[in-house]
Amino acid sequence: VRGAPAIALVGCLSLAVELARGEGPQRGDAAALEDFVAQRLELLVAARPTAVNMASESQRLRDFIARKRVENPDIGEQELRESIIQHIEGLLERDLEMNRRLGELGAQYLLRGVPEGPLTLLTHCNTGTLATAGYGTALGIVRALQERGQLRRVFCTETRPQNQGGRLTALELQQDGIPATLLCDSAAAAAMALQGIQAVVVGADRVAANGDTANKVGTFALAVAAWHHQIPFLVAAPSSSCDLELPHGSLIPIEQRAPHEITHLQGLCIAPPDMEVWNPAFDVTPHKLITAIVTEKGVFTPAELRQGL
Repeated sequence: VRGAPAIALVGCLSLAVELARGEGPQRGDAAALEDFVAQRLELLVAARPTAVNMASESQRLRDFIARKRVENPDIGEQELRESIIQHIEGLLERDLEMNRRLGELGAQYLLRGVPEGPLTLLTHCNTGTLATAGYGTALGIVRALQERGQLRRVFCTETRPQNQGGRLTALELQQDGIPATLLCDSAAAAAMALQGIQAVVVGADRVAANGDTANKVGTFALAVAAWHHQIPFLVAAPSSSCDLELPHGSLIPIEQRAPHEITHLQGLCIAPPDMEVWNPAFDVTPHKLITAIVTEKGVFTPAELRQGL
């Protein structure tokens, strides 16, 4: 599973499946069920440490359980189990609603700032239906512009080494009939110079309180290129991706991926044997390179983020 919102959704839904199957304590003890859920959530949060959405939803679920037990001290294990399942099932619709709201706010912001639309955008990795409950974050903004007739074209990077842009984003854009062009990661700066790109829109796995943003590796380089070309650089992130307890991005844990993702292609070795590899899954874009952060609660500059949320 990939895509920060999807990680949280699938993680929570996997817990709901366990509970629906009757796993966990069967003694009618609500406290034991709460402990069981807490243990499962700890495992899920630890599985993907960079993306904060799983941790955010985990805390919301813990708070929900605590409230249910305070409101009804005599609540039984079965009633609490059913309440938890219903809460988790509601995450799908809530995520879809947030994405649509985020997409609309992002489209409005871009059309105010770049009034000569329709717009030409560049995006990175996959932030659409295949990374969320539906519609998407950065791709939600793309879709909102397309629905308004205000999108000329979107350029999507291949996003090495896993090619989420080429495999997933390009597929989503093509299926939706959105004018799109795929380019290799190293061509992005040239595209900004030569292809009339008016804004860069990316997603986020975690946004620190000061606006520093962890996203798929390569995002930092795109932000530097956008800054050089004086192109707006937008981060599309639901509030669940914003970690206001983390003061800055240097504290975000960065997952390291296997060397073979770079040294091999479809099982064929394309690099010298025993070559040393550095393969971070994410990088952190400094807040000073980010024009705005688009959430379902509003569009904020990095300096406005903490107060805005």
